Amino acid sequence: MGNLEMALSLRGKKEFEKSNRLLMDLAKQNPMDAVIQYRCAWSLDILGHEVKAVPYYEAALKLGLPEEDAKGAYLGLGSTYRTIGEYEKSRQTLESGLAKFPEDKALLVFRAMAFYNLGIHDLAMESLLKIIAETSKDREIQSYAKAIEFYSDKLDKVFT
Repeated sequence: MGNLEMALSLRGKKEFEKSNRLLMDLAKQNPMDAVIQYRCAWSLDILGHEVKAVPYYEAALKLGLPEEDAKGAYLGLGSTYRTIGEYEKSRQTLESGLAKFPEDKALLVFRAMAFYNLGIHDLAMESLLKIIAETSKDREIQSYAKAIEFYSDKLDKVFT
């Protein structure tokens, strides 16, 4: 088993500190390996070291990741920026991810959170209502899905 596989196995066993130490060493030894940089960022996030995770996420995205990892890195970095109060960077990162993966609902939800933090409450609600109408399997919500979507961008409009 290679070191990356061992680090991921440790994380799977919830041995986050051990996994992180191994990933930090791997990241230092392999600064041009996007996947290792991404996994290192993720391990720092799991431990609550969001500020330390940022440069690893940024490096991973700059170096180029496989599609699934790229989705996760955009979401991870965007979410991390939001949690450390960098709301505009969060929005920009999540929108960059959405430019590449426009159908990704998780990116849309996290962008809605960034909208909220930026005080753009109408867009936050609109995004979330559309996602609920589109993805909910709840019968009652589905019976009103068209109405929910219709009103999603008209929350302040009074119909007389």
